[in-house]
Amino acid sequence: MSLVEKVRDTDRVDAEDLTRRLEALTRFLRLVDPYLPDGELVTAHTLVERASGRLTLSLDHTVVALAGSTGSGKSSLFNALARFKLSPVGVRRPTTGTAHAVVWGPLEPANRLLDWIGVLPRQRFVRESALDGDDEASLRGLVLLDLPDFDSIEQAHQLEVDRLLGLVDQIVWVVDPQKYGDRILHRAYLSQFNTHAGVTIVVLNQADRLSAQDTEAVLADLRRLLEEDGLTGAPVLASSAKQPGMLGELRDALEATVAGRQAALRRLAADVDVAGEELAAMMGPPAAEDEVDRATVRQLTDALAASAGVPAVADAAAAAYRQHAAAATGWPLVRGLRRLRPDPLRKLHLGDKIETDGVSTDIVPRTSLPEADAAQKSAVGLSVRAVAARAAAPLPEVWAPALNAAARSRTGDLPDALDRAIATTDLGADHRPAWWRLVGGLQWLLLAAAAAGLIWLVLGYAMSALGLPDLGDPKVGAVPLATLLLLGGLGLGLLLWLLLKPLVEAGGRRARRRAEQKLRAAVTDVGRGYVVAPVREVLNAYAQAREALGVVRSE
Repeated sequence: MSLVEKVRDTDRVDAEDLTRRLEALTRFLRLVDPYLPDGELVTAHTLVERASGRLTLSLDHTVVALAGSTGSGKSSLFNALARFKLSPVGVRRPTTGTAHAVVWGPLEPANRLLDWIGVLPRQRFVRESALDGDDEASLRGLVLLDLPDFDSIEQAHQLEVDRLLGLVDQIVWVVDPQKYGDRILHRAYLSQFNTHAGVTIVVLNQADRLSAQDTEAVLADLRRLLEEDGLTGAPVLASSAKQPGMLGELRDALEATVAGRQAALRRLAADVDVAGEELAAMMGPPAAEDEVDRATVRQLTDALAASAGVPAVADAAAAAYRQHAAAATGWPLVRGLRRLRPDPLRKLHLGDKIETDGVSTDIVPRTSLPEADAAQKSAVGLSVRAVAARAAAPLPEVWAPALNAAARSRTGDLPDALDRAIATTDLGADHRPAWWRLVGGLQWLLLAAAAAGLIWLVLGYAMSALGLPDLGDPKVGAVPLATLLLLGGLGLGLLLWLLLKPLVEAGGRRARRRAEQKLRAAVTDVGRGYVVAPVREVLNAYAQAREALGVVRSE
């Protein structure tokens, strides 16, 4: 198969597919930019910017660069291909300090492209004869660049070569028989373009100095070196700027490249392949929707609950239940004393409904719970880090800082959020069981009986003292009824309260459990909203970025 056929048979790149991959790469970068180090994404950002610029410019022009070392004869080859002297040729180093360009066809349509590449206007030349139907017409649309020497002693020239190599559509590497195995060429350049075989041609220049047998031997060795570089399949040919007849293969290859109008797309597709492989190292297995398991959330809730004072509030809820129960069902003679005691919940500024003239308000007064101590704050910090560590476990290490930062992003707001959650949790302090009212009514009934007995006895003694007729002294058995009412009412009331105390204590324990459950639920919501939710945002971005990367890599 001829070189032209090889060039034309290279897999064609679909422009729409390339655009879709670039859009996916842009989406990937937008998703990961807030979370990954900028240094890891420079190559991909540069590619998106470069691809956007190249695709908006003329695709009817193909930019081919001649690259090589000092003495390889690339400038002479450039002049020979252009068929008139454009680039300076000499023995001084560096010979070529700036890039020269020759355009086959009118210069004006290619000027925007050359401006974007960065070729100075005074270094631009044109082959107008390509319009006249001569043998140059087949190269119409070719923009040929002669680059500075990549091994120049001037660092600015080396940087210019590296910049231009990142912009051109196709690269023709020009080597000579003496330095075709140069280590810098292969390690610093050719091996770095191992995914760009479709837009790479290697030319053994000055082949006129070799015999036919030596030329074949050198070409064979050059192909071996290219295979080691990963450029298997890249065209390798011999040429000579001094022998016009030896430029035929190279011209044919350039004609095939120009005719195919694929070099720019192939170059960008290869760059996307490289970027996709580099980015793949930062993406691991699929992330589950919720990488933060229940045990980790429970650990976080425990730490936040201790920091927010949930045990103290739960104890206060139990104490308030017992106090309210005693006030409602206790012995009426001591109820008033119990009401003088401060409400355990109100001491903490809890249990009051927050209303403003019947209109709800978002303003919630702070509680009077004590601030978390150092040990509790440390436990919260450890639990927050545990959430980040659990989420980062299945992901590449590069995501760990982002997840840790996300978990800690709202920790400064946690104390206020926890206090608000505690203050707005309905602890059921206003709830009064029906049996309280029944027992309370019974206690008042017993007290009324005792009062009736007392009044009867007092009136009896008064009547007797005043010499008035006796009121009568009915008895139940041997016990006067009045005495029975007095002692029975008082005794039964006290006994009833003593019998109910275990029931009240059990109710207090239930009230504590209910309050603790409600408070822990509120604290869990805070933990999920202020710690877990930001972590899940990162995991969601990771999942979407991984999906976008699959499109970039055409998986």
